[in-house]
Amino acid sequence: MKKLVLTVLLGMTTLVGFSQIRWDAKLGMSMSNLTKIDPSGMKVGYTFGVGMDYAFTDTWALQSGLMFSSKGYKYSEEAGGDKYTEKANAHYLEIPVLAAYKMDIADNMKFIVNAGPYFAVGLGGITSYSEEYSGDKDEWHGPKIFKKYDMPNGQGGTTSEAICKRFDMGLQYGVGLEISDHYLVNLTGQYGFINPYKNDVYKLDADGDPTNETISPKNISFYISVGYRF
Repeated sequence: MKKLVLTVLLGMTTLVGFSQIRWDAKLGMSMSNLTKIDPSGMKVGYTFGVGMDYAFTDTWALQSGLMFSSKGYKYSEEAGGDKYTEKANAHYLEIPVLAAYKMDIADNMKFIVNAGPYFAVGLGGITSYSEEYSGDKDEWHGPKIFKKYDMPNGQGGTTSEAICKRFDMGLQYGVGLEISDHYLVNLTGQYGFINPYKNDVYKLDADGDPTNETISPKNISFYISVGYRF
């Protein structure tokens, strides 16, 4: 992944002098989750970074960039007035590689459709937990998501391993508007292809207890962002 990031950075630097290249800055909100985790809800986070738009024609372009985004999930269960909540907040550096189609829909306004793969590397993150019993609330943090920590190995000893893999990739797709050749509004979705966990994840039963059935969750995210193209 480091080689990929360096290659993309080198490529973007090489393209700086090309007249077809336009650069932009983006900022927005992320809503993320993991598939196959139930019951769960979207975790709200952030996304920001720089983008590149390389125009081949008036209607077709290659879009990429470097985006910093938060992902993760929120899991909760409630019974008899008691509530348990678990959250994972992971921070990623993302590189999308998108084919974009642009069409004029009004004066100084274009509608954009784009799609392609994204590649991501985990920079950091942490899990957090909370319990509410009889009106009392207890909160605590778990281990860092991408950092190795000592855990039981099932044989009376311990092993050192991180909870999640740093590398992620998947499909990115979206729609957006370009207004007056400078202002951007984007709605973006992502569906991951890789199970982020290093170890087996077990499906939970109706009482929230693990079963013998393993599952393979994937990152899924939606972004709402605005930007300015220079």
